[in-house]
Order: sequence, then C-alpha cells, then structure tokens
Amino acid sequence: MDTRTWDTLVSSMKSTYVNGVRDGAAPRPVIMPLVRGELVGLIWVRPAKPGADALTGIAALSNIAAAACADEIVLAWETHEVATTCELPVVGPVPCLNMVRATPDGHVLHQFPYTEEFSSAGSEDTGESTATLDWKPAPAPQPGGELPPPVRAAVDYAFTPMELDHPNPFGVTVVLMEEDGYTVRLTDSFDH
Repeated sequence: MDTRTWDTLVSSMKSTYVNGVRDGAAPRPVIMPLVRGELVGLIWVRPAKPGADALTGIAALSNIAAAACADEIVLAWETHEVATTCELPVVGPVPCLNMVRATPDGHVLHQFPYTEEFSSAGSEDTGESTATLDWKPAPAPQPGGELPPPVRAAVDYAFTPMELDHPNPFGVTVVLMEEDGYTVRLTDSFDH
C-alpha cells in the first residue's frame, strides 16, 4: 500500500476512536484487507461474549481477507479493550490504538497511544461532560511486534487460501459473516 493510503487509514481510525470515545466506548477490532493496494473494505468484529468467544470472533476476521485473496491487511484494535474482552493480560501502552500492517512475509505494529480528556459541555445544569482524545507521540513502528493471540491468529490466517466449494467464495463469506453479526462495509469495487 502506498503512503497516502496508509495515512488515510490511520487518520480514519483515529477519527473513529475519537467518535467512539465521545459515544462512550472504544470501537471494536476492525480488519481492512487490500488487494493489489486497493482497499476491499472495513469489517468490524461481531459482538462477542468475554473469553473464548471474543478470541474466536477476532481471529475469524481473517476469513474475509482470505476469501478476498488479500495480499495485505491492516487490523486495528484498542489495547485495553481486546485484553479485557479476551481475558488476556494487557501488553503495551494503555490506552492505545494499535494498527498492524501485514503481508504474507511479515507484519509491522504501529501504536498510537492517547489519553482521554474530559470537559464539561452544555449548560451547568445538565452536568454533561464530553471526552476527547489527546494523541501522544507514537513509538517507532515495530517490525514483528508482539500481537495479542487473537490478532496474531487473524494475521496468520488472513493469507491462508480458503478452500470453499462455491462459485463466489468472497460473496458467500461476506454474507455468512454479516449473518454472524460482523459489520461489513465494502468499497464500491468489492461490493457484492
């Protein structure tokens, strides 16, 4: 992927996180498969129960990339959110937007730590507050950086060819994932 596409994805994820925190929750993990540098779409993990169901839900994000025959993926998640939902130890900065760029040859972990700042909004009578994010300096990208187990599985399996006996493996995978509760937003060129 070119630098412009990467910068757009980072900017988009940061904006998504700002809006999510403002609405009271970190966004769910999302995978962004690419084929020959072209974005296939954004696929967010389905709602999941804590523990094994969450681990499986995140790992299964790989299905859409494998079905699309992606040659590169970006996967984004929040450190604390994934650790809590998957019942894993927290590894890395918290709070932090993590984005991994991966190809069949390896991956590079990018981390974007932030702090939440709360300010009063509206009239003094309502006592409402809003949250904004203050992005901290990002550490250097980490080639081969440590990934939480479900993210590692999603990266590993994203490039494993699917053996699906169907005339349109990508289309059927999209439908099955949507039926399973994943949020799938495809770009126009990959819309089924």
